[in-house]
Amino acid sequence: MARILVLSNGHGEDLSGALLGKALKKLDHHVDALPFVGFGSSYSVAGIKTLGSEREFSTGGLGYTSLYGRLTELLQGQLFYLIGRLLRLLSVAERYDLLVVIGDVVPVVAAWLTGLPVVTYLVAYSSHYEGKLRLPWPCSNCLSSKRFLSICTRDQLTADDLTTQLHRNVDFLGNPFMDSVSTSQPPLPSCQNRVGLLPGSRRPELDDNLILILRLMELLPVTKFVDMDISFDIALVPAMEEIALRKLLAPLGWEVCKSISSDSSLKLIRDKCTVNVYRDSFAKVLQSSDVLLSMAGTATEQAVGLGKPVIQLQGYGPQFTDAFAEAQRRLLGPTIFCAAGKVGEENNLKNTGSLIFELLERSQHDLSLQRDCREVALRRLGPAGGARRIATAISKLLVSK
Repeated sequence: MARILVLSNGHGEDLSGALLGKALKKLDHHVDALPFVGFGSSYSVAGIKTLGSEREFSTGGLGYTSLYGRLTELLQGQLFYLIGRLLRLLSVAERYDLLVVIGDVVPVVAAWLTGLPVVTYLVAYSSHYEGKLRLPWPCSNCLSSKRFLSICTRDQLTADDLTTQLHRNVDFLGNPFMDSVSTSQPPLPSCQNRVGLLPGSRRPELDDNLILILRLMELLPVTKFVDMDISFDIALVPAMEEIALRKLLAPLGWEVCKSISSDSSLKLIRDKCTVNVYRDSFAKVLQSSDVLLSMAGTATEQAVGLGKPVIQLQGYGPQFTDAFAEAQRRLLGPTIFCAAGKVGEENNLKNTGSLIFELLERSQHDLSLQRDCREVALRRLGPAGGARRIATAISKLLVSK
């Protein structure tokens, strides 16, 4: 079968690339990957070889970051790193029959420069942002090329929009990143109300986000914990090790305790506030939660795709800023909520706490909210199985060539 190289440029893109790569391997294709930013750990977990040495940047790479974040990337040498990645791609391109691009203009242009046939999953762009997608130059020129055999988008609105703009068929086949959280998981211990906490995945921003979430917890009325039987469950990535967690929280008065639960590895405790820490249980936390409090990118999209109401807590960045959060609301629609007030101010944190209690109540009894969550999930993220559908479409293209 075909030799395929997957190009991606971000944490979420790597996840989709790894899931799509696994689906292609099941169809007997040889698959390698070249992540343009980050370590490409998703590929390693999926058993897919990555080319060259990888490097992580503090912002997570190319994306919707603050000006400070972009300057930080430049100072860390991201531009030279990207040039090195491009040269690596050009040096190995002749070994492959097809490139699969997951991301935005950077890997799209890089793929075009190789002269190879390309399939694109354009996950970074959506017409939901502005109503009509304005592709950056020279992305539209590349996508119009006959060497770009197929284009898939992240939602139906974007597929319809680009079909008109590019004068060619553009498909919406679902989002591979939904596959990793759609398989049914054993539930977390029984509780009347569950709030999942998603602080993000990249340090040092993760540290700041976690502190902000715990500040919010300290402002919640203690009586609510008992009256509403609420469990707060945080999905923490391995990058935040226990030693680092203890060091971060000790000055804040939070105690890090071992948990006797088989699921929860640790508990964070201050006075009567308790947060259960879950590692390697991300899908389980998403599926078990009634409401999610999020400071994340792809994880928020996955929560919405599962039909969950999500509350944003805006942070200081460099990624999850107020601008990023506002763009995310346009992308994901009416089941994303954000409290009034400036980032980090007590008023904003208190308003966010009030939103948590309001949405916990609505998630149980408001049929219109439940209906909206289901409809948004299908319309903006699509059903599970996106990786399999895209992989099958790629195989059919290769056969017909």
